Amino acid sequence: MKKIIFTLLLLNLISSIKAQELLFKTSDNVQLYVKIAGKGTPVLFLHGGPGSGSYWFEKIMGPDLEQNFQMIYLDQRGVGRSSSPVNRNFSMERMVMDFEELRTHLKIKQWITAGHSFGGILQMGYALQHPDAIKGMLMINTSLNFHQNYTDSWCPKACEFLCISDVNPYKEKSIPILERWGSLISQLNEKNLMWKMGFGTVENMDYINATYSEIENWNGDFGNYALEIQDYWSDFKKNTPQLKMPVLFFYGTKDWMMGPKHYKGVKFPNMLLYKSNVGHMPFLENKSDLLKAIKKYQVKYKL
Repeated sequence: MKKIIFTLLLLNLISSIKAQELLFKTSDNVQLYVKIAGKGTPVLFLHGGPGSGSYWFEKIMGPDLEQNFQMIYLDQRGVGRSSSPVNRNFSMERMVMDFEELRTHLKIKQWITAGHSFGGILQMGYALQHPDAIKGMLMINTSLNFHQNYTDSWCPKACEFLCISDVNPYKEKSIPILERWGSLISQLNEKNLMWKMGFGTVENMDYINATYSEIENWNGDFGNYALEIQDYWSDFKKNTPQLKMPVLFFYGTKDWMMGPKHYKGVKFPNMLLYKSNVGHMPFLENKSDLLKAIKKYQVKYKL
């Protein structure tokens, strides 16, 4: 009987180590949804979007990553299962404060950040302000310059998919970039071609989109305001030489969201540059190669 009780207690302990959910209250009274699972070096996942949330990443990548890392899945303020600030403060400075307040609360000395897409912008903002808190960065199909993403890849590729011969209206700088970008997105959606920008198949895009319906009362506030905030439009490539922590920069040769050449001009001193034959979502479409890259990164930098 004692052996059975001990076994049950051990199983409960293991279960509590594997997964813990909490609502963390920031200093400005925003409730952030956080889930912690796995064992090993702590990794803070910074999702993209802006506003895509952490749930889909946890669902697809969690079972693999949690074997080697303590994964910390965070829905950023105004996203998913987290609440929004009453003053609509979604600035980079406030986002970085959220990350640091959470790290302090969890009593983590250093962690790795893992960012996807827009998450790369957040990684850079965080690393520039608190480099000592970051042990390393996993940059997976990330942006470091939104203007380049649009000019070098989004605009020409979307026009190609839409069979637009006169691309000049979408290059015209007198028209706000969000207006031009929004027009292309609307046309892609109308013709059911949006999937081509980041996925191998329309079914894969539908699969990711379907994960949002699994969360009740999804909060989309941040996604509505983020791109109007100038903090996120800086050219963060110019800051890469000053960040010394080891970086995995993983990019896809078919990732038209970021651009397959977005790695150019990225000059982290300690960087593993990894090219993969995939679009914007390697988690779903080339997971084995992504895991291979992460393992190679771990071994190279002993993390």
